[in-house]
Amino acid sequence: MSGCGGFTPGAYVGTMVGDVRALLVQDYGPPSQLALGELADPRPGSGQVLVRISAAGLNPFDLKQLTGAFKGGSSSLEFPYVPGMDGAGTVLALGEGVQGVAVGDEIFGFFGRTPGTIAELALLDVGDYLALRPAALDAVHAAALPLSGVTAKTLLRAFEPAAGESLLVIGASGGIGMFVVQLAAAAGVEVLGTAAPAETAYVLGLGAAHALDYTSEDPVELALAVHPEGVDGVIDLVNGGDAVLSSARALRPAGRFVSPLGGPLELGRGITASYVSLTLLPGDLEDLAARAASGALRVEVSRVYPFAAAGQAFVDFAAGHTRGKLVIDVRA
Repeated sequence: MSGCGGFTPGAYVGTMVGDVRALLVQDYGPPSQLALGELADPRPGSGQVLVRISAAGLNPFDLKQLTGAFKGGSSSLEFPYVPGMDGAGTVLALGEGVQGVAVGDEIFGFFGRTPGTIAELALLDVGDYLALRPAALDAVHAAALPLSGVTAKTLLRAFEPAAGESLLVIGASGGIGMFVVQLAAAAGVEVLGTAAPAETAYVLGLGAAHALDYTSEDPVELALAVHPEGVDGVIDLVNGGDAVLSSARALRPAGRFVSPLGGPLELGRGITASYVSLTLLPGDLEDLAARAASGALRVEVSRVYPFAAAGQAFVDFAAGHTRGKLVIDVRA
């Protein structure tokens, strides 16, 4: 991935502007280093649109990138780098060959291949990465949807839920967990979600049948108290590596374990382990937006930061647990 300075010019239709403000990462390090700066305006290449960003959502992946968790791999950064993979805004210009999108359209999307949403302007690939934003869904909540919502869909596709089954969600109140709980409950699944005491009502309000207080007792033991024979599935959003062996104890024989964090393939007792990464399928963003716009899908935004405090948003995000999502309002 490259910084905003690496955009390739192409033929475009629309209005371009001068230098733009953006949150800049100058090198790997703590989020306290982040500061607003200016970069040359990006130009959309073939198959891209230029978006005037209204709001940008934060994700754990953004934080891990800037602290160097993926240094040396395919996700290595070129500096200066502008973080942000979720965003909502207005189409300002079109690259060559773009169809189905017009200048002035209100959109949101997953900028995973063209990161840099914590800025006044950003590029976005058309196709499955972009969706029109329904009028009933505001930009702040739309910006909280893409990465977490599609990851939740990916996890549930791996679990293959059936009505009447039971599912333990470890990390139910976080940015991905809130969508997993709701989408699973909508499919008729009995959800057991981990929750601190202050989040019990919230997790139950998402559609969980049981809220398990992980601060007072092992949530696996609490799940087994509800289902002594074990639950049908576990989606663990907290633990990785050998720690998932403990989580898997909540499963019945031949149950299904799913996680985005990785772990051993062999969990014993005929359990199937699936370790997945985000897979964006056609219609995923549109489905999430339609559910959110109708009120069927709750998008919990625990705090909205003005653009000037974008760096502080990362500092707060790194400091501890967040209910739902943190969003930066680039317009503010």
